[in-house]
Amino acid sequence: MSLRSTLDFLLYDWLHAESLSERERFADHSRETFDAVLDTCERIAREKYAPFNRTVDTQEPHFDGEKVILPKATHDAHKAFVESGMMSAAQDYEIGGMQLPYTVQAAANSFFAMASVSIGSNMLTSGNANLLMVHGTEMQKKVFALNEFSGRWAGTMCLSEPQAGSSLSDVATRAVPDGPDFEADPLGPRYRLTGNKMWISSGDHELTENIVHIVLAKIPDENGKLVPGTRGISLFIVPKRMVDTDGQLTGERNDVALAGLNHKLGWRGTTNTLLNFGEGKYPVDGRAGAVGYLVGQPGKGLHCMFHMMNEARIGVGTAAVMLGMAGYHASLEYAKARPQGRPAGPAGKDAARPQVRIIEHADVRRMLLAQKSYCEGALALELYCARLVDEQKTGSPEVADDARLLLEVLTPIAKSWPSEWCLEANSLAIQIHGGYGYTRDFPVEQYWRDNRLNMIHEGTHGIQAADLLGRKVLMEDGRGLTLLGARIADTISRAAALPALARHAESLGAALQRVASATKAAWSTGNPQEALANAVPYMQAFGHVVLAWIWLDVAERSLAGDASKSSAATAGRVGATDFFFNYELPKIGAWLNVVESRDPTCAALPEEAF
Repeated sequence: MSLRSTLDFLLYDWLHAESLSERERFADHSRETFDAVLDTCERIAREKYAPFNRTVDTQEPHFDGEKVILPKATHDAHKAFVESGMMSAAQDYEIGGMQLPYTVQAAANSFFAMASVSIGSNMLTSGNANLLMVHGTEMQKKVFALNEFSGRWAGTMCLSEPQAGSSLSDVATRAVPDGPDFEADPLGPRYRLTGNKMWISSGDHELTENIVHIVLAKIPDENGKLVPGTRGISLFIVPKRMVDTDGQLTGERNDVALAGLNHKLGWRGTTNTLLNFGEGKYPVDGRAGAVGYLVGQPGKGLHCMFHMMNEARIGVGTAAVMLGMAGYHASLEYAKARPQGRPAGPAGKDAARPQVRIIEHADVRRMLLAQKSYCEGALALELYCARLVDEQKTGSPEVADDARLLLEVLTPIAKSWPSEWCLEANSLAIQIHGGYGYTRDFPVEQYWRDNRLNMIHEGTHGIQAADLLGRKVLMEDGRGLTLLGARIADTISRAAALPALARHAESLGAALQRVASATKAAWSTGNPQEALANAVPYMQAFGHVVLAWIWLDVAERSLAGDASKSSAATAGRVGATDFFFNYELPKIGAWLNVVESRDPTCAALPEEAF
């Protein structure tokens, strides 16, 4: 099946996206306008992105001492994306948006991620602007967010520091008031920042006339000391080039300097940078210190930043899905064309018989079906999360609140599960190609390299797991977990009535109970160290249960319209569901065993024993 046909089924038959046009915000839209958006994005991705995926991998960004140089293909692709209007597709008409459902925007953006994730890394600009629309002042929205949505400026997220990594408590970048009248600046309270930020995606380039850095920093206390922990973190807008209140460049460069480019295993088409703030290379008003404008309240920066981080995490999950999907399609095409070997059994021993295509071998079919189950299932999960965003924004108060809490619980899964299992899909794609897959003559090795970042990107597996077991399943007295359980139970009830799915429904019910009991067992002593020692296996099991639910729901919907499985598409979805329940869901037992027993093996081993 093509990506487009898969998206059409998930959007219209499964998620009923067309019904969103009945809501006031989306009243100008219809299936026709949604399809037009998908058509446009599919065409741009096919013409401007896909042909140059290898180009941007081999022609890495380089710094000539003045500016970062990127291939012409990257500039052309970015220009086409901006002109499509997709940067602001879900925004209000009043600010140049289309008021498109986020569900449709997410589906449309998947074409770019599949064609070239290394070119199509615009998610941080969108997330940066969305953060400012929620937490910024009216002036900050007008000057910074709107210029990002238009594509005139780009945006970044500056959290990590060389000495701190993911430990935001140890952020050392300082922000001090810029003079006695610092609060009078119309762009927001004005500070001077000094410090270093690491791993900044798209931190420097010439694709846009300006770059809006969103930076975490600490404001010193009256004694000049930084407040320990995350309580002292504030959030600042730090433009690469200084601007006025009309959003025009003043001609002055802000004191933000490129210290170096990071050379990565994958995503080589995207600049990844170390930035120095306030080192004095570009003094503003004759003084060192990068000018930054406070967003929100002092000390509340992490609260604001989570708005962007959560959006970015779902974006990373989607990128992982589409890289896995690209590898799946490539290996499926290869398996259908590559002759090698003969069937098992007596007939296969006759060397005079012609070779069969490798898709006829059972083990190759196993690897293809695994990829299909991982990637199409994860795509459904990401679109389900996108639909929750629309429910949160346009549903009734009760529906919106439920969507908010479900999204909180599912975000760690939407980021972590595809980044692990769609990476495994890429590995299987290489395996299907055999030795050819390990060469640069075929694209699957690049897909794997690009995807390997996503288990680290926007929070490692360990961070996502601690968030899930340490916070998300406990928040609001476990109401989110209860809500999710109710939705899974509804799917189980519907699927149990279908002979083809009844056994799977029973298995999912047992798996759901097992996760609930493991959650209680993990926290039974009340000791976070014991509970979280096996947080990653917990998250892996939790994610597998969520994906089993997604597949069961998709299969039930597919059979509702084609009970006899007469179409190849229905047979494929039911087959992927069978595979996931028979080959994948049973794995949760091993993961949850160590969670339930609070197994101390890893935590207790003395350092010298490693």
